[in-house]
This record gives sequence, structure tokens and C-alpha cells, in this order.
Amino acid sequence: MKKLMLIAAIAVFGLSAVQAQEEGFKIGVNFGLPVGDIDDVSSFNAGLDLSYMFDIVDSFQVGPSVGYSHFFLKSEFSDFDDIQFLPLSASARFFASEDLFFGANLGYALGIDDGNDGGFYYRPNVGYNLGPVALILSYQGVSVDGFTSSSINLGVEIGL
Repeated sequence: MKKLMLIAAIAVFGLSAVQAQEEGFKIGVNFGLPVGDIDDVSSFNAGLDLSYMFDIVDSFQVGPSVGYSHFFLKSEFSDFDDIQFLPLSASARFFASEDLFFGANLGYALGIDDGNDGGFYYRPNVGYNLGPVALILSYQGVSVDGFTSSSINLGVEIGL
């Protein structure tokens, strides 16, 4: 796990620089701890995100987003498939300053694994631009028939 995080960090920091509030494609990777309903069966969460952000005004952006979210099951549940989603959402960001932003994604997460129908997807977040990358803290949730797969995530994002 530590090697995976190190490789991801090197890959992200080695890519091109992003400017604060810049319109365009953004790609991110995140790792999280499951909370709530899914905490009993999942040990950690990892995901990827791709979005295209449009400037509406100087301090506000919106755009479509697609992602991949993987909840890894604990070893005692090895007879079952890990829980996986493909979130399709609308994303919005408000920049409180040149570098600090608050955002949210709302949409639907398609279930990828067997027996997973998917559900309502939501992801409020706060981020800070650190030169070539943005550091993002988020809460991710997918509500499926009264059960919520949720996690608290920390990730990095770059502009392409």
C-alpha cells in the first residue's frame, strides 16, 4: 500500500503544472477511509477522477466529471467481490481565494461489481492549490437502497 501511494505521488508530481482556477481537464487520484455503513466490511477506498471545468465567472467553475471508486473488502469477506462504482456527476467549485476552493459533485454512481445496482452519488470537497497540484479533502457517498458506501478521502489533482 505504501509503495502504491509513493508511485501515485511521484506520477502526479512529475506531470505538468496547474494554474489556480484554470479552465480545462483535471485528473486526480485519492485514497480514503470508509465510514458509516461500509466501515464494517471495507478496509480502504481508492479512486480516480477526470473532469472538465468551465469558468462561469472568475471565482466559480462547473463541469462534468467521471470517476472510478473502489472499496476494498476486509479479508474476512474474501468470498465477495470488492465494491466498485463508476460515478458520473456534475461538478462545481467556488474559489474563496486564489488557491482555496470549495466544491461538490452530484450525480449517479453506476455499480460495477455483481449485484451492485449503483445509486445517488455526492461528494462535497475542499481543496488548496499547491503550485503544480491541488490537494483535496472530500467526503464521498453513494446511497443504494438505504445502504451508504461512504469514505473520507485525501487526494491530489493536476490540470492537463
